[in-house]
Amino acid sequence: MTATDVASVHALSVGEQWPHRKQDIASALALGAGTVAEMGGQIIGSAMWWLHGQDCATLGMFIVAKPFRNGGIGRIVMDNVLDQIGQRSVLLNANHGGLPMFRKFGFNGISEILQHQGTSFSVPLLPLGEGERIRPMGERDRDKVTALAQEATGLERPSIMAAVLDKGHGVVLDSDGEVTGFALFRRFGRGYVVGPVVAPDKDRAKGLIAQWLGSRSGEFMRLDIPGECGLSDWLEELGLVRVHRFVTMVRGDEPTPSRPGRSFGIISQALF
Repeated sequence: MTATDVASVHALSVGEQWPHRKQDIASALALGAGTVAEMGGQIIGSAMWWLHGQDCATLGMFIVAKPFRNGGIGRIVMDNVLDQIGQRSVLLNANHGGLPMFRKFGFNGISEILQHQGTSFSVPLLPLGEGERIRPMGERDRDKVTALAQEATGLERPSIMAAVLDKGHGVVLDSDGEVTGFALFRRFGRGYVVGPVVAPDKDRAKGLIAQWLGSRSGEFMRLDIPGECGLSDWLEELGLVRVHRFVTMVRGDEPTPSRPGRSFGIISQALF
């Protein structure tokens, strides 16, 4: 996949009713690599992947155009991608239609991602503990935010985090001068996305997310959250309905997060 293929891959994503803009796909490709399947000069399949350190990769934008499904194109693309990724463990988020094929390639389900989207009009700010405050992220916070993201996910991805930080805005949870959590916000798809979000616990994650939802009242927002994080019902109450559920799958060893922070929102379903 090259930059000249972005428009064709975007057309594939539109066929899946995915919200990506062309610039979203171009930005993702600039951070990783991709493969396309071509027939008669027409791109009919795609996949993209991103390397995280020496041991792990994530895979996304895996699409086969509907008229060409069940003909082995998906298997050919996946074989090609896994050959290029090599011996790393591979993570992906799959809808239920893709589960059978991914299982044939040795992927196993380990968790789930819930996609919430919609518009909030009234978001109460939540109380914090003594000595805590939520403030805008500054330049000096970038290294700490990147470290917290790695600890919460087990994924080493400084270049990806740098790109996300450059394109968006952030707020941090300041606990007596120490950054213990954050929530990033950026333009994506039909509106805006909040993520990644890392916090010590669910209540503080709510406080961080509420900063963005409250300051962008009436805007279309999206969050992709780990299914076990406990925020789904709260987001529903605020007007961000759950629209999809995806299974997180791994081929190889699952990354090991370290505490104290937990992930309450991901960058995207491809970048994790």
